[in-house]
Amino acid sequence: MPGTILYRQRRRRRNVMKRSYTPKRTDVILAAGTSAIVIVAAGVVVATASTDDFVAWAWARHHNILSWYVRPLFILPFCYFAYRRSLLGIVITLLALVTSMFWFPVPENSSSAVNEMLASEREYLTTDWTLWKVSIALLVPLTFAALGLAFWKRSLVWGLAVVNAAILFKIGWTFLFSTEAGAMSHLPAAVLGLALCDALILYVMRRIRAGSSSEHVRPEEHHG
Repeated sequence: MPGTILYRQRRRRRNVMKRSYTPKRTDVILAAGTSAIVIVAAGVVVATASTDDFVAWAWARHHNILSWYVRPLFILPFCYFAYRRSLLGIVITLLALVTSMFWFPVPENSSSAVNEMLASEREYLTTDWTLWKVSIALLVPLTFAALGLAFWKRSLVWGLAVVNAAILFKIGWTFLFSTEAGAMSHLPAAVLGLALCDALILYVMRRIRAGSSSEHVRPEEHHG
C-alpha cells in the first residue's frame, strides 16, 4: 500500500512538471511587452542620433568596478527564474544585467589597470568583426540559452557546468585580449561571482537531494 501511494505521488509530480514546462500566457504577454518597450526605447535613442552620447555616458560609468562585481551575480536570479519557469523574470534579469554597467556613478579616480582592461575591451568591440569574433559573440546568447534550458528542466548539474564554463571563459578572454594588469583587475570580481554562484547552487542541490531522500524514507518507516 505505501508503495502504491509513493508511485502515485511520483506520477502526479511528473505530470505537473510536464504541464509546467509551458509558461503561463500572462507571463508570456508581460515578457513580450517588456521586451517591446526595451526595443522601442533603443530605437528612440538611435532615431534621435544620440547613440554616441549615450554610449560615452554609459562607458564612463562602466569604469566604476562596482558594476564588475554586480554583473556576475545576475546569474543567480536568472537561474532562479528559469527554474521557476518565469519568462518575465528572465527578461527583467537580462535587462538588469545589460543596464548594470551604468548603474553606478563615474569614479573620481580609475586605476591604470582598470583603464587598460576597458581600453582592451573597447578596442575589441570597435575593430573589424571577423568571423571568429562573430562566433565568440554568439556564445553569449547561446550560453544564456543553455543555462536557461538547464534550469528550466531542473537540471542543476548541467546548469552548474554552464555557469562555471561561462565565467572561466570570460576570465580566459580577459587574459588573452587585455594586459596582465587589466586582466588581474577583473579577476577578483569574476572569482567572487563564481564562488557565490557555485556555493548557492550547490546548497540548493543539497537541499533538494535531502528532501528527496526524506520522501523515500517516510513510506518505509510507515510500513515498519
